[in-house]
Amino acid sequence: MKHALLIAGGGTLGCYTYMELLRLGWKVDVIDAEQRISFNRHLKWIQGMVSDELLNDVLTQNRYDTIVDFIHYTDPIAYRRRGALLMKHTEQLIFLSSYRVYSDVDKIVTEDTPQWLDVCKDEYFLTHENYAIPKSQNERWIRSCGQKNWTIIRPMISFSHYRLDLVTQGAQTFFLRAREGKKTLLPAASRYLTAGVNWAGNAGKLIAHLCGNPNALGQAFTIGMGETHTWNDVAEIYSDVLGAEFEWVDTDAYIQYATGGGYMAKCMLFYDRLLDRQVDISKVLHATGLKIEDLVTTKDGILYELEYLAGRPDLVQRFENTASREILQKMDAYLERQGEGQ
Repeated sequence: MKHALLIAGGGTLGCYTYMELLRLGWKVDVIDAEQRISFNRHLKWIQGMVSDELLNDVLTQNRYDTIVDFIHYTDPIAYRRRGALLMKHTEQLIFLSSYRVYSDVDKIVTEDTPQWLDVCKDEYFLTHENYAIPKSQNERWIRSCGQKNWTIIRPMISFSHYRLDLVTQGAQTFFLRAREGKKTLLPAASRYLTAGVNWAGNAGKLIAHLCGNPNALGQAFTIGMGETHTWNDVAEIYSDVLGAEFEWVDTDAYIQYATGGGYMAKCMLFYDRLLDRQVDISKVLHATGLKIEDLVTTKDGILYELEYLAGRPDLVQRFENTASREILQKMDAYLERQGEGQ
């Protein structure tokens, strides 16, 4: 029986990855900060904050066929030590990158599309953006380390009961406002652009089928669903199911009234959500032997997650606990002002 280790594997992508691995007959260990109980003898939870000390302890006890690392590393120098440690103790290390590393050079994105790190001329972005750029830098090191027992995955925006995404808004905003009968602001410039969302269940299935897969070694794969929707399409699904209402506003107003206004919020918009690009997932389908028909549609994925949330008030409470009251109040103020002007 093949044995996998999922690092920080209890979240959005990890939960569906380990479920698919179990279905495929793997034994799975999952490191997670929360205390969890397993009723499956092939699934073991290891509670703890991920550290070199914890990993050394786990890795001296087991030799894993595949390690999937779901952590986002913002320090490329520090990652080199971690990456080397993990590759030393496995036949395959799967590194979590993101489709956000891709630049806007190509209208249809493939694994060969140039990355922002390679083509962007904005020096401030290259030195201050802390998501796509560090992932690209870590990818670059992995490719140059002299090993071939690695696989890079670049998932699209993955939604699950842990997180729901609509442009740059999450469930802690539009889900809660829908329950209160309030509109959520969205940027009009993104409305009819391709939405880079994918159900986490699809991502987990694709990732699991890359585990232990000889065709995946020394390769990078974009993880998506092969289905094209606009952000307006996604918003309409939430409108239909939740009764959510949206106000599409100009970009400046959106940044001012619907985000924290920080640099990373602007990066997310201008270097991803306001780009109109389709993602070609033919490479990962070919490597895994899966077909588009094996993946769940965006609408069905959303319906599944909302039904799951209906039975998990603790998760809904977490949305409430993580909501930015300042942003909610700014949206209210904007909408009240617009109402007065009519």
